[in-house]
Amino acid sequence: MSEDLLRSVDGGVLTVTINRPQRMNAFGVGASRELAGVINDADADPDVRVVVITGEGKAFCTGADLAGEPASPQEAMDAVNSYIRAIAAASIPVIAKVNGPCAGMAVGLALASDLIFMADTAYFLLPFVGIGLIPDAGTSALVPGVVGRTRAMGMALLGNRVYGPEALASGMVTAVLPAQALDDAVAAAATQLAHGPKDAIAQTKRAINATTLAQLEDALDRETAVQVDLLQSDDYREGVAAMLGKRRPEFAR
Repeated sequence: MSEDLLRSVDGGVLTVTINRPQRMNAFGVGASRELAGVINDADADPDVRVVVITGEGKAFCTGADLAGEPASPQEAMDAVNSYIRAIAAASIPVIAKVNGPCAGMAVGLALASDLIFMADTAYFLLPFVGIGLIPDAGTSALVPGVVGRTRAMGMALLGNRVYGPEALASGMVTAVLPAQALDDAVAAAATQLAHGPKDAIAQTKRAINATTLAQLEDALDRETAVQVDLLQSDDYREGVAAMLGKRRPEFAR
């Protein structure tokens, strides 16, 4: 495993920590593929009963590292989709421990998880339109699926941040806690699941996902088809340049 992802196992619980605090845990294609592989391997490992995903330092994950490794648009989308599919398909439960800002593709990472514990100071953000893109990582289905169309449009079109208390009230997360209580709450839930009936837990996840994630595959395919084109557009190049230069973008259209 690369240094971008830290892995530890204790009592049947695999904790995967996104370890790029210098980039607010934004990561690229290599780490995306690696994360998918870690989840798939954990699901096949009889000694792992639960996966917890979190971030090192102040952030959970702020999405794709736009200044990082180069990749083709198709490669980038396939890599992101791989970990969303891995989480949804895994028979073991996946817990997102959202310890700080969660933006872009990381919102899909969190919402695809089975349980989401969030610090009260953390927030969700869909910044895609601001750089000339559409929401991806399944968020075009996952976000409206939990908050409804109107709130989802506010997040997607206006970039509205959703902080912990609002996320809890709108059904986006399992629990919201003070940052200092987050570790203990996640550990308690993970331990309960690790000692629970494995088959019943797996079938419960499968049954609920069958009804609530029915649109996810179509969303991933649709997002990919559109995003591959947008990632090659002048508006995207301008959006990224403006963001990295900390200025207002001037879109062509």
